[in-house]
Amino acid sequence: MNRTLLLMRHAKAEDSYEVTDYDRALTAKGWGQAERVGQLLAERGYTPDRVICSAAKRTRQTLDGVLGAMERSGGLPSRPETDYAEAAYLAGADELLGLVNLVDADASTVLVVGHNPTIAQVAASFVGSEALVAYSPATVAAVDLEVEWLYAAPGTGAGSILN
Repeated sequence: MNRTLLLMRHAKAEDSYEVTDYDRALTAKGWGQAERVGQLLAERGYTPDRVICSAAKRTRQTLDGVLGAMERSGGLPSRPETDYAEAAYLAGADELLGLVNLVDADASTVLVVGHNPTIAQVAASFVGSEALVAYSPATVAAVDLEVEWLYAAPGTGAGSILN
């Protein structure tokens, strides 16, 4: 079974002057970015059947924009099983990969929606160090894994930044 790991940083969010970081919402630009990523994933034939999404407001909204655009384009037959993970909010790279390691073996494409610097660090471990500087809001990388989810770790797959 081929496995694809999609690593996405949340789209552009509001500054946190009046709300906590956890409760920051997407800006209008951010909603547009999320929709463009959904269109891009649909155009390229990526269909996530499992999602790990930080429970923060901006990541949940990003996921809603992505999946909504995929549904409208016909690129998503049904909403994937989604884990809104509190642990993903402040996770480091090892912890985030630990969440991926827990995905059921029958999933073929997993979308992770999270935060920097963690998402960029995980992506860099598969696509190279350019991810450390190229991971602006709404960036997504696709990684073709050579192993089951349980064994996903740096060096077990390769990929590229999609946008």
